Amino acid sequence: MPLLLSIDTSTRGCSVALHQDGHLLSSYELLADKSSSGMLTTLIHNAVDHAGYQLAEVDAFAVAQGPGSYTGLRIAVSTAKGLCFALDKPLIAINTLEAMALQVKLFFETNYLLCPMLDARRMEVFCALFDCELKFVEPTQAKIIDQQSFAGVLEEYSVVFFGDGAEKCRQVLGQNPNAYFLSHVISPSAKTVGELAWKRFQNQQFEEIATFEPFYLKDFMATTPKSQKHTN
Repeated sequence: MPLLLSIDTSTRGCSVALHQDGHLLSSYELLADKSSSGMLTTLIHNAVDHAGYQLAEVDAFAVAQGPGSYTGLRIAVSTAKGLCFALDKPLIAINTLEAMALQVKLFFETNYLLCPMLDARRMEVFCALFDCELKFVEPTQAKIIDQQSFAGVLEEYSVVFFGDGAEKCRQVLGQNPNAYFLSHVISPSAKTVGELAWKRFQNQQFEEIATFEPFYLKDFMATTPKSQKHTN
């Protein structure tokens, strides 16, 4: 019975989950800012120990590949790759937005589209559109929210917006009768990363560990005191 350990540090905080044959055994989540850098390794060991296993018994490691925080994604991916190299285990990558959509899909009828959103600063979000089967209707993208955002889609479909970037969309599109906004924030979670990873594991959909990189979607831009921009 295969064990999969999943990691998500796409946004603030971090989460870890351990699944066996697709069933959740244990999970740990911290929502504090910058907790991924200091607590991720501890959460990994806690999740495995709590379920009564050792890290070497894990059969594959899954990671939320992005989009999301540049630093958070880099920490999660480097940790997952390090574990895979050290223990000679395969790596599975899951789109962060797809895993978010899985959290809410059971609560809506088949005629709704799901639009997870992550804050990308100012009026921009990282988002994608999924149908009720979690198939992409629109690909993962960085989108600036204005009155024309999702105009064509909202003419034909009811769309559920959620995630920490959805409030920007509510301010602009909240009056549209086909736009629905969840009352609470849906954060990325290793629990649904693990659910999706189980399907990838069964199909042997593994990443090339040496060359795998996070799905940053946008280049990281750091501004120096002289306002010069460099891409890391």
